[in-house]
Amino acid sequence: MKLDQDIALAIRLADAAAAAIRPYFRTVAAERKDDATPVTLADRAAEEAMRRILTAEVPRDTVIGEEFGSTAGSSGRSWVLDPIDGTAGFLAGRPIFGTLIALMVEGFPVLGVIDQPITGERWIGALGMPTTLNGKPVRTRLCRELSEATLATTGPHYFDDHDGGHFMGLAAKTDHKRMVMGGDCYNYAMLATGQLDVVCEAGLKIHDWAALVPVVEGAGGAMADWNGDPLHAGSDGHVIAVGDPARLDDVVEALACGH
Repeated sequence: MKLDQDIALAIRLADAAAAAIRPYFRTVAAERKDDATPVTLADRAAEEAMRRILTAEVPRDTVIGEEFGSTAGSSGRSWVLDPIDGTAGFLAGRPIFGTLIALMVEGFPVLGVIDQPITGERWIGALGMPTTLNGKPVRTRLCRELSEATLATTGPHYFDDHDGGHFMGLAAKTDHKRMVMGGDCYNYAMLATGQLDVVCEAGLKIHDWAALVPVVEGAGGAMADWNGDPLHAGSDGHVIAVGDPARLDDVVEALACGH
């Protein structure tokens, strides 16, 4: 399929997920998965809706979803789905969660969507194309010095002691008075829109980050692991995003110096 056809398919997936999620917002109580993460009927309904479309339209593509695991394909292409990234925010009635949809080819993300179904904001990023928010191009902002950077992360409790020490090494070199906690995928959308400078997280799974890479990079930013290497299907879940690629080495160095 051509990229424009893939984008059209991703938009249909986002529409289907949004329609499944909206009726549950601020109305549904949480269940618990075996690992104690909150999950709702909305997560499952949204992923099921997206999987039905993919099964009908691209049956040879692999599908990897947070709720229902992996369905193997034979095309070398993988659709990676996170129906509600930021379930805790969703359950708290905060519209800063998002549906994440990615297309990966041979293990690298080439298309990503961050969709916020309550506010109606939709970021689309694709290889070789500018990232858009509701059809209009968005850009990251320049950051002259790491000391001027606004840093965001979902929360310090997501880092183990080792990673937390390295994160605090980075935090100490940024503008810690403006550090942002909470936000999950919405932080990356805000970085792509020029509102944040650095996002740093650890322990992410492929469905947490695959859609973010094309969105951030298509807006002029960069994403990498904590060593500064490109993210791919084998990455270990240590993720950084920078709005100004010139600050990537500074972030990697700050993380390495933390303890």
